Amino acid sequence: MIDNSARRTALLPARLVLAAALMAAAFGAPRAALADAVVAKVDGTEIFESDLNLIDEAIGANLPAATPEQRREALVNYAADIVLLAKAAEAQKLQDTPDFKKKMAHARQRVLMEALMEKTAKDALAQADLQKIYDETTKTLAKDQEVRARHILVETEDKAKELVKQARGGADFADLAKKNSKDAGSADGGDLGYFTKDQMVPEFAVVAFKTAKGEIADPVKTQFGWHVIKIEDIRPRQPPKFEEVKSQIEQFVEHKAQSDLVLKLREAAKIERIGAPAPAPAPADKK
Repeated sequence: MIDNSARRTALLPARLVLAAALMAAAFGAPRAALADAVVAKVDGTEIFESDLNLIDEAIGANLPAATPEQRREALVNYAADIVLLAKAAEAQKLQDTPDFKKKMAHARQRVLMEALMEKTAKDALAQADLQKIYDETTKTLAKDQEVRARHILVETEDKAKELVKQARGGADFADLAKKNSKDAGSADGGDLGYFTKDQMVPEFAVVAFKTAKGEIADPVKTQFGWHVIKIEDIRPRQPPKFEEVKSQIEQFVEHKAQSDLVLKLREAAKIERIGAPAPAPAPADKK
């Protein structure tokens, strides 16, 4: 039995109607191919575990935070609402109306489209050599350089010149950064870590990448103020590890396969646009 008093899921916005219509059509269909457990019955109509999964995909993000038990109860309640409302609609012969038939035809096309896109992505991923894609992509990264630098950020050029003089005279750069830099991240001695040229503002990057390892550059001004820069190290750009970007490579493979499919079908199809959009009305004169 479904406890109607426990219902917490109200009817959802129109953008979820499509999913609801599809699930309603699925209830009561043969389930021989599915090892589904029956989770509820509504006037004899069985609701299966796979129905809850479909509903969760469609509306899960719209449900409020709740315990797993409360969330499941909300899904069962929504499934029951679909069955009840679908049966009430059938009793009124709404399934025979042109509007319903058109929406169901559109829904069928949408589901077929999604099924094909999912299959295309899955097939492409199964055939892809992710390691090879990673190796080919990271080859180009090794041609770039990255620099590790420390910096001190101050408000005036005179202060920056004074700090350059102290640092070149043997003062500890990290200590100077801690005592003088207005950069909030200077508690660690102004260490910026490794960065590539495109990760810094142009004025800073130009100076950093033309300064030799171990050297302290002349002050440089950016939109943030005046910088004193010390180059700690220069090395070829280090690519991220394969495992760190594996999921991104998978997404690239899937999206590329789907995009290629759509472009191929478009090129092979004859797409005609009938009629022209009506011109927008001219704004009325204000008197």
